Amino acid sequence: MARLREELLDRTEAFSHRVCDVADAIEELKKSRRVVDQLYGSGTSIGANAFETSEAMSRPDFCRGISVILKELAEIRFWVRFVAKRNWIAPKRLSEIDTELRELRLIYGAILARSRKPAKSKS
Repeated sequence: MARLREELLDRTEAFSHRVCDVADAIEELKKSRRVVDQLYGSGTSIGANAFETSEAMSRPDFCRGISVILKELAEIRFWVRFVAKRNWIAPKRLSEIDTELRELRLIYGAILARSRKPAKSKS
């Protein structure tokens, strides 16, 4: 049973591709391979963890998965800021990714907060 809506999974996957597109652009510019690898790692991890978390078998497992997604979003945020400060990619392109990143952080943060609340008893 999927715990996350398909629309959110699709949105997260699309975001993963956009992060990888930035990494590809950095690679084409012959900039730091380390940054490319970090962006690919965190960019693909958020998508894979979202799909895995959606199939979590327990509430604690689900919360752990959402926490991982939030940590990966934080890492992506760092690398996007790093790339922006190095002026490797056009600011407009990075601002669109930053906006989506912030929205995903809010969505997954709200999911985590709701999931951590105790279940209401049926009495």
